Amino acid sequence: MGMGDPAAMAAAVRAVAALPARTAATITLDSYTRVGDHRGARRALAAGERLNGFPLVAHGPAVTARVADPAGPGVPVQVRHGSARPGRIFATMATAGLCDTEGGPVSYCLPYGRIPLAESVACWAEATEELAAACAAQGLRAHLETFGGCLLGQLSPPSLLVAMSVLEALFFARHGITSVSLSYAQQTDAVQDVEALAALRHLAGELLPAGLDWHVVLYTYMGVYPRTAPGAWRLLGDSAEIAVSGGAERLIVKTVAEAHRIATVGENLAALVHASRTAERAYRHCALPRIGQVDYAQVLDEARALIEAVLGLADDVGRGLLRAFAGGLLDVPFCLHRDNRGLTRGTIDAGGRLVWAKTGRLPLPASARPRIHRMTSTDLLSLLSHVADRQDGRGR
Repeated sequence: MGMGDPAAMAAAVRAVAALPARTAATITLDSYTRVGDHRGARRALAAGERLNGFPLVAHGPAVTARVADPAGPGVPVQVRHGSARPGRIFATMATAGLCDTEGGPVSYCLPYGRIPLAESVACWAEATEELAAACAAQGLRAHLETFGGCLLGQLSPPSLLVAMSVLEALFFARHGITSVSLSYAQQTDAVQDVEALAALRHLAGELLPAGLDWHVVLYTYMGVYPRTAPGAWRLLGDSAEIAVSGGAERLIVKTVAEAHRIATVGENLAALVHASRTAERAYRHCALPRIGQVDYAQVLDEARALIEAVLGLADDVGRGLLRAFAGGLLDVPFCLHRDNRGLTRGTIDAGGRLVWAKTGRLPLPASARPRIHRMTSTDLLSLLSHVADRQDGRGR
């Protein structure tokens, strides 16, 4: 949730904190702030324009602190921003006493930013170190959540999402962060998602530095959302079941308004309650296999190959990421950023799983078995709508 008016934003934080479900409040930033146009944000505020998020830098740390205060001591408040240049955002939130945020040097540049990937990596390295230091100076611990597990929201096979989430967590740890969460976004097949969460947890336990505090967060589906309310509720419920079966400690929800407009506070609250109730039932009974019951070897092997290729390019993970993208060893399907080679494609197989259609130069094991075929614009639109169409059609 994010709105430009401080009173409205504070009321939303208060409402989330008051829910009986276990929640974390969010302050989502506006488009001006995301691209660093803080002067534009101030002009919009002065003109009384309605913004699509909270202009944290324009309002400043004192106002931001007052907005977050209604959450009270027991509910974390996370700043969500979408910026490839997060320095001023991090500085303002840290001064306001807020130390929880998210993003990443790759995932908030590809596809959200137009700046060069090298600039994003440099900006994130500096901003991350400054956030860690600023929070520590106040006796607080900075927490960063990767967005690498959500690249483009859809049509990136799970191994790439898992690898990027681990790589961004390693990047954060190298730059002074001692508490991270690793993201993964719900995709097209629930069992495959449980496998991906198992692989993510396995690799995090294997590769993250000893003593680093970490947990896993699942995002409800990030792609084209069901247009009907029943379809949207079903998809959210499925994500809660995947989170439970896959051992995720946290779930980020979507609302029935996702396909149509920015959600109201009430719609966000209803989504949180629905997800919480579904998760409670899933702990008792769920048709999905649990994390210890799935064979996740394929996604594990693919993700490990990608991670090892990056780490083998440089001692510094940031430099490794840049070299990997330059050489096509990391390559995001359908991403048009100029620093992405664009040689890979993902597709959905007959069983509903996300698989590789073209692997480009990715250093994947032979088991990846790309399914190379011609893809038309009609095919792509059908793939993008696959989940929404399936959920909307389940009630017919």
